[in-house]
Amino acid sequence: MLNRTIQPPICQPEHLAVQEPERVTMPNGVRLNVLNAGDSEVVRIDLLVAGGRWQQSLPLQSLFTNRMLREGTRRFTAAQIAEKLDYYGAWLELSNASEYAYITLYSLNKYLPQTLEVLESIVKEPVFPEKELGIIVDNNIQQFMVNQSKVDFLAHRALVKAIYGDHHPCGRVVMEEDYRRINTTHLKEFYNRHYHSRNCTIYLSGKVSNDCLQRIEWIFGSAPFGEGFVVPEKKLFVPETNAAKRIFVERADAMQSAVRMGMLSLDRRHPDYLKARVMITLFGGYFGSRLMSNIREEKGYTYGISAGIMSYPGRGLFVINAETANESVEPLIKEVYHEIDVLQNELVSDEELSMVKNYMLGEMCRSYESPFSLADAWIFIQVSELENSYFSDALQAIKDVTPQEIRELARTYLCKEKLKEVVSGKKIS
Repeated sequence: MLNRTIQPPICQPEHLAVQEPERVTMPNGVRLNVLNAGDSEVVRIDLLVAGGRWQQSLPLQSLFTNRMLREGTRRFTAAQIAEKLDYYGAWLELSNASEYAYITLYSLNKYLPQTLEVLESIVKEPVFPEKELGIIVDNNIQQFMVNQSKVDFLAHRALVKAIYGDHHPCGRVVMEEDYRRINTTHLKEFYNRHYHSRNCTIYLSGKVSNDCLQRIEWIFGSAPFGEGFVVPEKKLFVPETNAAKRIFVERADAMQSAVRMGMLSLDRRHPDYLKARVMITLFGGYFGSRLMSNIREEKGYTYGISAGIMSYPGRGLFVINAETANESVEPLIKEVYHEIDVLQNELVSDEELSMVKNYMLGEMCRSYESPFSLADAWIFIQVSELENSYFSDALQAIKDVTPQEIRELARTYLCKEKLKEVVSGKKIS
């Protein structure tokens, strides 16, 4: 009989076997990455286009170019696209990031011919109709106006603007007039410049049949698509950090305040990054972290507080997020600095570090279970320009980091003098 009063032993994975994609370059130059895994008759097709916020000449140009792909093509109207995808049980996602735009289609294998017809038209022949753009712009302006009343939205905008500056893509915050300025000419210009077979990578994951491969190669790999492509110049942006330590954004009717503390931090390719992740997780990266245990559970200043690194090309952003009662802002910030002091001056116990390591190792194992999560993992490797050994390196870093290293990493990368304090809410006299 199983004795349920005895805790089972905790086993750390010795190695992490992450299935690598089969990589081929199709006749037109498009790189195809195939992850054939899983039992369900479903595939996911991800098209990565190297054209994001870093490459745009106007705010919102990249975002709206990608968003408008589904709003009408030479073959289908927006209504027909939505109806066909719904009828065949498919799902289309359009998203945008720093240096890439993403077009993702989930489809049942048995309806792949029909859904690929729609995907091909979306990618190769969008028309960017003015009426649909006007509706989308109006909807986005309404959402922007709603967000303007939220203290967390205002605090985040103020933080990135203060740290990166107005001339950096991360610090250049969008205003209402930017929405009104964008037009179809801007979108067509960006589309022609970046949506090209020479600027595209495809990830195919799920239960990938030979028929599926042949269809993908025929539609997206046989003949070049796109016009007038020129290899874009790699843009480098230098952050221009504001000298102010405390920034206050008033929202007089706010019931609570948003607190954002942040500073420039490590790039994912930095030698210390993987072990620094363990230190930051211990500090504020999971539910049992130091910040949560002190500021939420003991002091009751907030329902939740977290810390992490937001990765951007060049320099990442270390940020601490919390929302609290207006009168608790100062005590909350004081406790954040207290926890930094403790981490910098006292060795973490073996028991606490072991708990953090087991949490992170468990998260790693869960992250690579499904074919679609495998695709996400390898897309992450590509866009972050990391080596294929990243997963095994991350595993080893978590297992090897010591209490002494945690303390030194905290002293090096948790610099209280550089941490900016942004508060958005009601001013307390």
